[in-house]
Amino acid sequence: MIVSKMWRAMAAQMNKLANFFWQADPIAQLQYEYDKAVDQMKEGREGLEQYRALVERVMRQAAGDREHVASLEARVKAYLQAGERETAGRFAVELLRAKKDLSENEAQLTLHETAYGNNVNKIKHATKKLADLKHKIQKYDAELKMSRAEAELAKLANSFNFDITTDFGQIEDVIQDKIGLNRAKVRVSADLSGEGIADIKREEAVEKNMADQALRQFEVEMGMVTPETAGVQPAEKELGSDPMKQTVRP
Repeated sequence: MIVSKMWRAMAAQMNKLANFFWQADPIAQLQYEYDKAVDQMKEGREGLEQYRALVERVMRQAAGDREHVASLEARVKAYLQAGERETAGRFAVELLRAKKDLSENEAQLTLHETAYGNNVNKIKHATKKLADLKHKIQKYDAELKMSRAEAELAKLANSFNFDITTDFGQIEDVIQDKIGLNRAKVRVSADLSGEGIADIKREEAVEKNMADQALRQFEVEMGMVTPETAGVQPAEKELGSDPMKQTVRP
């Protein structure tokens, strides 16, 4: 009883292992069954060839028996016509045995021919089934690969849900924060670079005005122009005074 239990337990584990490999790669299992069937088909074809050789041998025997029967019939007729009934009788007895052998061989030949034809049809049918199985294996293999790809795409589509609670969403949030920080740095730099621009522009305007006043004053002193044409009042202050307080005629 203990040995029986151990055997059943071992058989159960082997069956479990077989089921694991069976389910792990069913296409490989189908291919294995197909290859095994092809090997059996090859063996069956070889057996059929040997059987056909037997049929051919029986056919030759039957053909030889027919020739022997025809030869004996001709001899019996010839000896009867020659009046040698005793000799004709011996050949007539041999003719009966030859006809019996011929009948047996023809019966065997008919039986073998029928069996051979049935086996040929079986192998043709099995060959067609193998071709269908091969096509089905290729179809199942393609469909299985496609279904796996579709499953992976579906899984990937779910993974690319950019919600804040998912890993992708958190990563995207970090990226947006970094982008915002970089833009903030650019904005701060731009704001700092514009600080004091108005003062600088006012100083440049004052300096330009002072330069124009000095040039007009120089032209008047050198007699190149009159104060009226230069637009400078005679009571203008000296160069270096506050140009914002000078009076310039329009």
